[in-house]
Amino acid sequence: MRLRSGRGPAAIEFQFRLRFSVDSVAARCLGVSRPLQFACRDDHGAPEVCLRDFTLRHQGAGPGCREGAETGCVPDPQPDRFRELLLPALREAATLARSLEGRVLNCPKSDEATAVKQALTEGDTAAQEVLLERLFEEFPEVRLEAEEDTPGVARFPTSGDAAVVIDPIDGTLHSYLEGSGPYSVIVGLALRGVYRAALVALPREGLFFDAAAGCGARMSRAGGPPRPARVDASGSRMLVAHGTPDAVVACLCEQGFDPVPASGGAVSVAPLIPGVRAGLRFVPAGRGISIRGRVGALISSEAGAWVRGLRGAPFAEDMESDAPALLVAATEGDLALLDEALAAAQS
Repeated sequence: MRLRSGRGPAAIEFQFRLRFSVDSVAARCLGVSRPLQFACRDDHGAPEVCLRDFTLRHQGAGPGCREGAETGCVPDPQPDRFRELLLPALREAATLARSLEGRVLNCPKSDEATAVKQALTEGDTAAQEVLLERLFEEFPEVRLEAEEDTPGVARFPTSGDAAVVIDPIDGTLHSYLEGSGPYSVIVGLALRGVYRAALVALPREGLFFDAAAGCGARMSRAGGPPRPARVDASGSRMLVAHGTPDAVVACLCEQGFDPVPASGGAVSVAPLIPGVRAGLRFVPAGRGISIRGRVGALISSEAGAWVRGLRGAPFAEDMESDAPALLVAATEGDLALLDEALAAAQS
């Protein structure tokens, strides 16, 4: 959606008027469709541009506005609309990845230091291009933070306040190629560095999760409609990221959990998966969990799960803060057990 306004101060005045009017008539994530009329004035107070019968839809929380090359004002993607438009592409990418599972080889990237980071398959590149094609159709102005360097990446700008984070197959080496636990497809929308919409697919399990900040989380199955996502406190299974210290896993077993290795995306939505009570990821080195591994935490939080960082601290909702650990649980009691397991391993 592009709004044409005047140049310079007139464009800024129009942006302010639009934001004020939108906020006054639309609640968070409420779909609104009504005729609006705006007039911009130049520096001398004379009418410059008039927009008639502009239709506003899917107004979300905290509207923003970015400068565009062809327009005076390019609104930020609305989180609720973003997840609606990207969900079909997520399903398509997940279906493609699943269809290629067991039939593709690892073609390691030479510029990465570890085998986990080097892992790359035709499934990764093909799934990412599916996502980028739909993303470019709907949101061509967003900045891209993609895991793979595929041809579609070059179509997007390299700067901007609205960023889309993509990992076409999270857990390529251990979960996708080796079959150890669920892999995932991840898409996230961050506005000024804070995650506002998230989508995570578990292709092997046929599960799809999405959320928009302040609008709740949804779960759907292959071929089925989205329904409100709910935490699941049944069973004894919990998901732990590949590479979790043995001492942590041993402690979890002593607490009565059945730890199952999984990709970071799967861990982030663990308590929403039927039969899974909690998820744990611990990355003490560097800045901790990657920007892709943080996306799904929004989904668990919007669904009502307990989401925390190390030692009970709030988990980082942004792309920049250090995030050494992600703990997600169906109950506060399970969250306390995860804390104990981490503490025991660090003592």
